[in-house]
Amino acid sequence: MAGNHVGVLNALDVAKTQWYHFTAIIIAGMGFFTDAYDLFSISLVTKLLGRIYYHVDSAEKPGNLPPNVAAAVNGVAFCGTLAGQLFFGWLGDKLGRKHVYGMTLMLMVISSIASGLSFGHSAKGVMATLCFFRFWLGFGIGGDYPLSATIMSEYANKRTRGAFIASVFAMQGFGILTGGIVALIVSTAFDHAYHAPSYETNPVASTVPEADYVWRIILMFGSVPAAMTYYWRMKMPETARYTALVAKNAKQAASDMSKVLQVDLLVEENRVEHESSKSFDLFTKKFARRHGLHLLGTSVCWFLLDIGYYSSNLFQKDIFSSIGWIPPAKTMNAIHEVYLVARAQTLIALCGTVPGYWFTVALIDYIGRFAIQLMGFFFMTVFMFALAIPYHHWTKKSNRIGFLVMYSLTFFFANFGPNATTFVVPAEIFPARLRSTCHGISAAAGKAGAIVGAFGFLYAAQSTDPTQTDAGYPPGIGVKNSLIVLGGVNFFGVLFTLLVPEAKGKSLEEISGENEDEDVVHDHQQASSVRTMPQ
Repeated sequence: MAGNHVGVLNALDVAKTQWYHFTAIIIAGMGFFTDAYDLFSISLVTKLLGRIYYHVDSAEKPGNLPPNVAAAVNGVAFCGTLAGQLFFGWLGDKLGRKHVYGMTLMLMVISSIASGLSFGHSAKGVMATLCFFRFWLGFGIGGDYPLSATIMSEYANKRTRGAFIASVFAMQGFGILTGGIVALIVSTAFDHAYHAPSYETNPVASTVPEADYVWRIILMFGSVPAAMTYYWRMKMPETARYTALVAKNAKQAASDMSKVLQVDLLVEENRVEHESSKSFDLFTKKFARRHGLHLLGTSVCWFLLDIGYYSSNLFQKDIFSSIGWIPPAKTMNAIHEVYLVARAQTLIALCGTVPGYWFTVALIDYIGRFAIQLMGFFFMTVFMFALAIPYHHWTKKSNRIGFLVMYSLTFFFANFGPNATTFVVPAEIFPARLRSTCHGISAAAGKAGAIVGAFGFLYAAQSTDPTQTDAGYPPGIGVKNSLIVLGGVNFFGVLFTLLVPEAKGKSLEEISGENEDEDVVHDHQQASSVRTMPQ
């Protein structure tokens, strides 16, 4: 049934903001907190992994992960995430949102712990098991994207729906920030407990045996917030829109939402007796005609965003080193290097990443998704070019604070912009029976962009001077030219945003066009009705 014929859906659309909405944000948001922690914490420890497992005696510089290993460690979780988004997105429409919601969380908890327990008798063995478990970690994380977005959109009222969905996604910012803080605490504790000289003073002694515990603790901590919310996630009822529109059980939808909305929803018939004669599947001409350009717009925008966003996030440590904000690796011991990388990433998260998310939450239902996404891509383009074109100016010691400010602003406008809206919009504009699937496809396109960024930027950002590249890497195009490429990518994001419709202030059924389908059917056959009685 369409929203204007099933009273329970009307009740959801006009419901006042209640405590349950905030509970749902926290329950769904802790999944995203964990997602961001797990995906980005690896960037805090890759330099340490290189020192521990790829030390070369008499080498001038500390050990580095070989190019293929670094690419695998950084990118394998994204490959898992892409697969998980497609699989769980499809499964969420087939089995219901609630039934697969717990699977993704448990997969994240188990894989996060297993990542920290990666074993092997050789460096290759440890890296192989780490990559194996991070793939499955990514698979679970991937499922959380379409399910959390869809659940939150289907619970929310139409007046504040954008803010609620964006709030779930904004928990990513706290996940990134917490990853940096945990790394700071762990590295500080170990650095004080096990004093070690710098690499140039004593290459072997600069990496104490206990350093192997540092990266394991940091990675395993990601399981804690996810495990804490598992019980509450299992207690959430199925969304009324899935139950009424897809499962065709209006009575159950009314029963579930009566508890949530604290009103009496009385159903005159047990089930919705018919299904829309005009319903359509994903691979049909009707879907292509009505939502094909929408899906192209949401997918391409997310793809373009993630090329820049994830490459910048994962390789902050390289950018900070290139401008001299982090000293040369040989002047530090292994654990202190983790501390300095974590400190830099935490400052960026605090100054740019977290505030950007919450600006979106505050304003998305006032100025709309379209305007925020267009503005975000535009300013990301401007600031990326502002960093890239006078790049040598920013490498001077006196200008490093200016670089940090400009770099933070690119993250601010990513999050007060397309990083939030590309998550929100696919959960609103597609019909209920395909909503989770289409969100999964859009998100998977984003992760394809993240893979391009993670693998491509790893090589591209290497110096054009063969003597200045990391061990084992061929010369690249340099950080400056890489930033110029990313600026161009962001510009294309501006263009493809024009394909994405505005969803502000409309019901989900109105946006997706489900009303039109169901109205025709309703003219021919009377369906069950639900009426709302205030308590």
